[in-house]
Amino acid sequence: MRVFINSLEKEIENRLKGIEKSNLNVLKKSLEASLVLGDAFQRLRDFIDTHIFKSEAEEIEFFKVVKPRLYHRLIYYRKVYNIEMNRPVGVDSQRAYLIDEIKAINRYNNKHSDFVRYYRSGMTHLDTLYYLRNRNDTALYLESFHYERDPKFSTNADFKVAKLLANELLSAYLKGELEALEYVKTASDDSLPAVRLTWQDSKTDLTELIYLLDSKRSFGNVPLTQLAAYIANVFNTQLDTNLSRTFCDMKLRNNPTPWIDKAKQALLQRMRTWRPRKKK
Repeated sequence: MRVFINSLEKEIENRLKGIEKSNLNVLKKSLEASLVLGDAFQRLRDFIDTHIFKSEAEEIEFFKVVKPRLYHRLIYYRKVYNIEMNRPVGVDSQRAYLIDEIKAINRYNNKHSDFVRYYRSGMTHLDTLYYLRNRNDTALYLESFHYERDPKFSTNADFKVAKLLANELLSAYLKGELEALEYVKTASDDSLPAVRLTWQDSKTDLTELIYLLDSKRSFGNVPLTQLAAYIANVFNTQLDTNLSRTFCDMKLRNNPTPWIDKAKQALLQRMRTWRPRKKK
């Protein structure tokens, strides 16, 4: 099983990276990613139809970890697609719309709070009920999707795990979009001088600096979006509007702070070689 899973996940990861790096807009990216993941999910289902688990532990691992790891991304991209398809126009309308989506996520988590606590706590004493097939949970019959489940490919809780993981991604996405709206609103301020110096390093480098200044509270308790809009305006640079998404990409790098590290080394080198000017 591990050989098939590893090969499938590696293939998916490469294809998704290609989609995320493309110049497609978020609507088309989410659609393309959904198609890739939908095909992969079907292949996974076909594999499990003929696979015999070696033990209960292997079956639990599959439905607790492996399946949700793939399924939650499919749920996420499909939800992003639907969110963007139905997104209204106008900053205020969009803000209300995105906040409603966040509230819906919170309502789902509150409704399943017992399971959310169980899963996040790392407890395992109910795993045989939650992650083995053909273990009936009477409470589950109250949920409409129960009757649509494939008994060979579903357990009492694998969907809930995937939904929980997808909601975490969606929360980050929605908050990032709210930040983007605030950024657009703040960036429209034309009170700064028309003549400004232009930032010569990359936009990601400038974002790294902005997060450094915000983390250190160098300008006090100024909101991040306001700080980013101000610095981008001063340095005559157009930043990506979704700061949270850029920050997540930065965290995934082998070295999360390359610009800060290089800036520090450049300053230290200058200090080491500096000599006071001689008076004439």
